[in-house]
Amino acid sequence: MSVKIHIHVTHRRHTDGKKTIKVEGSFVGEALNNFIALYPGMKNEIFDKKGELLHYIEIYLNKESAYPGELERKLKHGDDIQIITFLAGG
Repeated sequence: MSVKIHIHVTHRRHTDGKKTIKVEGSFVGEALNNFIALYPGMKNEIFDKKGELLHYIEIYLNKESAYPGELERKLKHGDDIQIITFLAGG
């Protein structure tokens, strides 16, 4: 099923400036892996070496936090996934 992934502004350099990408997937993790297959530079921006989400990445599904168990969340056709990056400064 087709879903949309909304790309955080800090990651758009990996998607040729695209704000939204359509991918297939039955679960959030599958959709993200299909997204990474299209844009391999995103892998290290989202996942650590163990394949888990980086601690400063949060996934929203249809504008609601998908935490906990984000990657296992089931998807419906037309769902929206937002990749949110928490930024820190000082």
